[in-house]
Amino acid sequence: MSDWLILVEHVGDLGQHETPHKVMRIRDYIVNAQLFTGRRPNIINLARSYSYQSKGYYASLLAEARGHRIVPTAQSVVELSRKGLYAQALPDLNVALMKDLGGVASEDKHLLVSFGNCQNKALAKFSKLLFDWFRAPVLDVTLSASGKEIQQIKAISPHVLKNEDRQFFLDCLGQYTRRQWVAPKERTAARWSLAILTDPKEEFPPSSKSSVQRLASVAAKMGVEVDLIGPNDLASLAEYDALFIRTTTAIDNFTYRFARRAEQEGMPVIDDCRSMIRCTNKVFLKELMEQGGVPAPKTEILDATTPMTGLFDRLGSTVVLKAPDGSFSRQVHKVTNEAELAKRAKELFADTALIIAQEFMPTDYDWRIGVLDGEPLFACKYKMARGHWQIIKHEADGKYTEGGFETMAIKDAPPEVIEIAKKAANLIGNGLYGIDMKQNEKGIFVIEINDNPNLETEVEGAVLKDELWRAIIGWFSIRLERRMSAVKVKG
Repeated sequence: MSDWLILVEHVGDLGQHETPHKVMRIRDYIVNAQLFTGRRPNIINLARSYSYQSKGYYASLLAEARGHRIVPTAQSVVELSRKGLYAQALPDLNVALMKDLGGVASEDKHLLVSFGNCQNKALAKFSKLLFDWFRAPVLDVTLSASGKEIQQIKAISPHVLKNEDRQFFLDCLGQYTRRQWVAPKERTAARWSLAILTDPKEEFPPSSKSSVQRLASVAAKMGVEVDLIGPNDLASLAEYDALFIRTTTAIDNFTYRFARRAEQEGMPVIDDCRSMIRCTNKVFLKELMEQGGVPAPKTEILDATTPMTGLFDRLGSTVVLKAPDGSFSRQVHKVTNEAELAKRAKELFADTALIIAQEFMPTDYDWRIGVLDGEPLFACKYKMARGHWQIIKHEADGKYTEGGFETMAIKDAPPEVIEIAKKAANLIGNGLYGIDMKQNEKGIFVIEINDNPNLETEVEGAVLKDELWRAIIGWFSIRLERRMSAVKVKG
């Protein structure tokens, strides 16, 4: 577990009695790098000044060079130094401000924001967004005379805060650092921390609550601390060492922002942005697999102007239409005549400029091969839902039924299935992928590559048991160890 360290310029800026965490002078931190050998503290820099080449500036800069996590980062310090550098954030921030205010001008022309919290509780979303842009301990936001837009953003030192402002900062500091301030008792400190991103509102998460709990249990035995975070926790992501996304990914939702932020922080992440971009769009996958020589069903890309005449002649008497970024068997339709084709295509074109038309390959099951870091992890047969041609059958009333499954050891799966799955995964990257395939008398065909495949203890882990979760944790551990080794070499 990473410990907290609070840096101050003068001992009176924050008393040790005001926080349970270690308080150190900035000068001591700068000149005593050896004090942190083998450690990676979370650091809060409460410098009186973050100006260029000041002690406060160098503290943030050196922390990053040492592989420590610090608030504010050197980038935030630089960007907050001039309005011209943070101007790009103002449009989004102004929109968030007015949403929280309900379109009414703010009576307060100065807003005090600390660790993503504002004294005005109505400005909660705005404050979190501000901290997401600029992770500084205390920000003073000056509004224009109209009270409807930001005029200036400035990082200030807590030592200037008095009375209720001072108490507000101390409360926010305590709340921000509370996650890791746990009495050690007789527990071995974790080597590193893993954030698992979930969405409690999601109907079909890639891992159930019980499976995530099992992962956390296995991780704890391996010396890894696991915390669940949600869609609104982007501002706190930098407190962790790694990110594992266990909610359905999409380029246009919060999952991509989390992955992007993790990569900016140098954190290992599953799924990474590149994998998301490549896997979530079937148009891209079609081109990628063709270029990579991976066998796939006959597929055509259609736009609203594409003539539909002859499609059945080219693809077969039954055609499957798909939205490029659909998931969980939604926005996937089987059509058998021109009227159905025109109707379903029109429905899909209402949401997307391109759709996929693919030959229909009826099978009793789909292969799902999990590939992690280029190597096969698990092998499953997902059986079709009873009386249906897909593994999930969605009813008009919102209910659904699923087919069964059969999980087997990698050594018991057909070698050609495994090899094609590895070839497909290697076109994407070195993360975690689920390769969906059809197998019939004509051969083996890749249907889809999933960047955040289902991982359930009782399904994908039915053979591996806890080894499934150990493999995932091991993937993160290897990358974190490489990162820390690189930091030591630079140092």
